[in-house]
Amino acid sequence: MNKQPKYRQVADALRREIDNGTYPPGSRLPSEAELSTRFDASRNTVRAGLNLLVTQGLVASSQGLGYQVTKHEVFKLNASRFENLTFPQNGDAYSTDVTAAGRRPSQTFRVELQPAPKHVAERLEVAADSTTVLRFCHRFVDDVPWSTQATHYPEWLVAKAPRLTEPGDIAEGTTRYLADLGVTQVGYFDEITTRMPTPEEARLLEVGAGVPVLLWTRTGYSDERPIRCTVTTFRGDLNQMNYEIGDLSAREVSE
Repeated sequence: MNKQPKYRQVADALRREIDNGTYPPGSRLPSEAELSTRFDASRNTVRAGLNLLVTQGLVASSQGLGYQVTKHEVFKLNASRFENLTFPQNGDAYSTDVTAAGRRPSQTFRVELQPAPKHVAERLEVAADSTTVLRFCHRFVDDVPWSTQATHYPEWLVAKAPRLTEPGDIAEGTTRYLADLGVTQVGYFDEITTRMPTPEEARLLEVGAGVPVLLWTRTGYSDERPIRCTVTTFRGDLNQMNYEIGDLSAREVSE
């Protein structure tokens, strides 16, 4: 005898059918009325089960359109190669990686002077509230929101790299632009965390209830000091980060 609440039984049954392909990504689930009949449950119970799937990011609800299985075409980002100038690039690292995966990149930009938030000032080793250049990107893969990226550059760097304050994209990527000016990123320190999105992040990334975000903070260093702090906020349901460390020749042979 199943002792789980009825709404969880409904959610579990539908989850299994999503997993086995009965309801593939993009398909619509039966109506609440149809599910009520199938599970011999009230519409409130069925709705509670469906809402549980919504909070788990498996389905999305639309007013008047019912419930649809979410599409999870995951983008795989090689974080070890990202911004590595020894690898061939067509534009910046983001455009290069997305295009190489056979998908279509697009992005919008915002550039402004801004006091350094506390967490940024600590990483850039500058005084709290000192001026930084913020370059903010809202990035898409195949027109689907993929990430936001906020990069802060210390004010001292602007004199050497004035294009940092110009609106719009730096076509070759800022890492290559700075390297061409003699400010070479020789290393970086990564921090990776997850949490639930803020309302603004949920709006920009168009994530449903229950879908977390992945925060990737990368502090880049020249051979003298920090030169930038980048916080990328990814949709947790559409992204996978990979790192390559050490000798992986055996893996390449096996593939």
